[in-house]
Amino acid sequence: MLSLKDHPFAVETFFKSSLVLTYAIPKDELKGFIPECLELDTLNDTWAFIAVAMVQTKDLRPKGFPKFMGNDFFLTGYRVFVKYIDKRGKRLRGLYILKSETNKNKMSFFGNIFTHYNYTTTDITIHKNGDNTLITSKKSDLSIEVNVGKEDVKLPENSPFTDWKAARLFAGPLPFTFTYNKNTKKVLIIEGVRENWTPRAVEVLKHEVGFIQQKNFKRIVLANAFIIENIPYYWKKGKVEKWKE
Repeated sequence: MLSLKDHPFAVETFFKSSLVLTYAIPKDELKGFIPECLELDTLNDTWAFIAVAMVQTKDLRPKGFPKFMGNDFFLTGYRVFVKYIDKRGKRLRGLYILKSETNKNKMSFFGNIFTHYNYTTTDITIHKNGDNTLITSKKSDLSIEVNVGKEDVKLPENSPFTDWKAARLFAGPLPFTFTYNKNTKKVLIIEGVRENWTPRAVEVLKHEVGFIQQKNFKRIVLANAFIIENIPYYWKKGKVEKWKE
C-alpha cells in the first residue's frame, strides 16, 4: 500500500517551459550521491551527470481535476541520471532526486506531504530581454542566462558529447524518477508521460548554481542545455517495489 508520501495519485500540469542544464562529472565523484539500488547512467563509463531543471508549470493539480483547481508554480530540481533494474528485470533510465525547490509555500507544503522530493521554498525572478532569459534566486544563489532563439548552437566548451544527437540522450527529464527507502529497501518509481517532446538546444550565457558549487566537485563541466515549451505533462501514481540485492 502506498503511503501519503509515495505519490499516491496521478498529477497533471502544463509545462510553459522546462529549461534543463546538464553537468558532466567523473563517475567516481558521483557514486556517493545515489543509493545502493541504482547505478549511474554514464557516457563511455567515464562521465556521470547531474541535471538542473527549471520548470514553469501551469494548472498543476491531481489528474482529472478541473483546471481551475490547479496552481501555477516554478519548480527547480537537482537530479542525477541513473538506471534501475526493476523486479521484471527491465532496465529503466531515470533521475534520482537530490533536492527540489519551488517559488510558493503551498507547493512546498503539499509537495512534502505527497512526495519524497524534499521541497524547500525559494525566491525566483525571471527576466526576459528579446531571446535572452535570465533566471535568478538570491536565496538559492542561482543565476542562469540563456539565449533561446539562437540557431546552430554550439555545444558548451569542454562538453564530453561529440554532437547534439549524443547530448540529447541526456536531456532531462527522463521517463522515470526514483526515490529509495534504505530501511525498508523499497524503491518508489514515478513515471512521467508526455507527447511531442522535442528538446531544443539553447546557448548558455551564464550558469551560476549554488547547489552545484557547494558540492566542491574536483572536475565538472557544463555538458548540454535544452528547453521545451508548451507541453502537457502528467505523472502516474507512484509504484513501490522491494529492491532485490
